[in-house]
Amino acid sequence: MSTADKADNTGDKKKGKAKEALGKAVGDERLQAEGKVDQVEGDVKQADEKAKDAAKDLFRD
Repeated sequence: MSTADKADNTGDKKKGKAKEALGKAVGDERLQAEGKVDQVEGDVKQADEKAKDAAKDLFRD
């Protein structure tokens, strides 16, 4: 996984946490839900990158 991809995925998760917290603070359930979705997207992207790395390692040997 490249450093840029990892940083991007972490950024998605942080953005999601911020959205969720803001939604809770102002009582906006939609914003909270969007924040949770952003966090899940970051997790999915991270898992995808890890799977790509594992496949590269498998075929490298």
